Parts: sequence; structure tokens; C-alpha cells
Amino acid sequence: MYTQKVIDHFMNPRNKGKPREYDAVGKVGNPICGDVMYIYIKVNGNRIENIGWETMGCAAAISTSSMITELARGKTLEEAEKITKKDIADALDGLPPIKMHCSNLAADGLKKAIENYRKKVEK
Repeated sequence: MYTQKVIDHFMNPRNKGKPREYDAVGKVGNPICGDVMYIYIKVNGNRIENIGWETMGCAAAISTSSMITELARGKTLEEAEKITKKDIADALDGLPPIKMHCSNLAADGLKKAIENYRKKVEK
């Protein structure tokens, strides 16, 4: 059902947890499946310097949380905003169709964190 990459990111999650220092958080959830995801970003010079996550959900939700951090770290905010659910699923060598909503959460969580960061710096 799951690819080796999905299993690897579930069993050995990258960047798990709330970083000690972060500039913004994006919280997203899916009421249908009950998954809740928090994506934390630390920005330095318009680049995501550090990123972490906390997720309550299934293996796919945890794997996509882990993968989004790998994809976004070091990118500019504009580059990171362009990461799509397809990019995440492709990086994990695919997700079962019934689990694609989990990759939506990871992409949406990152976009929400960036949006919240921009609101803070515009003040």
C-alpha cells in the first residue's frame, strides 16, 4: 500500500518537533480524517533556514509532514510556496489515492506558515 519512501519517512521522520526558535506556524487540519498538522518555519533573509512539524495523524500525514520539511528547507519563501501536493507525493514515490488529502495538508500547512510569517513582518 505504501512506498518504501513513505515507510522510511514514517519510521524515521525528519525535522520532527517544534523548533526552539521559529518565526511563524501554519496549522491545518482535515475534519474528515481527523489529521492535524503544524508546520513551523524560521526565516533568515527570505529563506527558510529551519523548519519543523508536529502532526497527529496517519502514516501518510506523518510522512508528508517529514517530506515537506526536506523539500522546503533552504528555499526562498517564493520557491517554498510553489511546492504542491503532487511534488510531495512524487518525492515519496507516490501515495495511495485515498491518502492524497494528506499531502494537501502538508502543502497547505507550509503555505499557511509563510502567510502568517508575512503578516507578522508587514506589521
